Amino acid sequence: MASSPSFLLLAALLALVSWQAVASDPGPLQDFCVADMLSPVRVNGFVCKNPMEVNADDFFKAAALDKPRVTNKVGSNVTLINVMQIAGLNTLGISIARIDYAPLGQNPPHTHPRATEILTVLEGTLYVGFVTSNQPAPNRNKFLSKVLNKGDVFVFPVGLIHFQFNPNPHKPAVAIAALSSQNPGAITIANAVFGSDPQISDDVLAKAFQVEKNTIDWLQAQFWENNHN
Repeated sequence: MASSPSFLLLAALLALVSWQAVASDPGPLQDFCVADMLSPVRVNGFVCKNPMEVNADDFFKAAALDKPRVTNKVGSNVTLINVMQIAGLNTLGISIARIDYAPLGQNPPHTHPRATEILTVLEGTLYVGFVTSNQPAPNRNKFLSKVLNKGDVFVFPVGLIHFQFNPNPHKPAVAIAALSSQNPGAITIANAVFGSDPQISDDVLAKAFQVEKNTIDWLQAQFWENNHN
């Protein structure tokens, strides 16, 4: 049996490993690590710019998030501000987005593989929800939803499929989302499944969705527009 000091050391190491495994982004080890987008070195994130060359503009973007955006055919437009727009976000584990919704528009079912999202409604009304994972019953694929009004806040856990829908046929809606990653990623389910390049075999999808292949072929022939800018 391990001695008490050895056991405590092992427990501490396991705790550190577990913490790293569940962290969204690596924690910063210095005040900042402004991304050097021109560096040929490839790491998980971006190489740090020389701190002597850092200036205030590395932490700034005139994003005009107070201005409305034109929505696409699903009736939404996501304006994401991540590390690709503000280099100073590198290693800081956060990003933000403005989401515009046309009347009856939606931000269709999607996931963020690297981030939890917290959404605040600025204008209008939204019907939102997410689905839990394939965990043991009775929580398997449980659907949790809520109608949000101006000023309301809702959280979408990391990696889970979620959506937002504007139920008002006459008025647009606007929301601001904060995400726990400098580069949260977005996988829109329909786009990924039916609009992949090259396409997934219709035999595979027909079996997976339990429909005829001609239904899959029709879906794959559609134009799956991206609503993320």
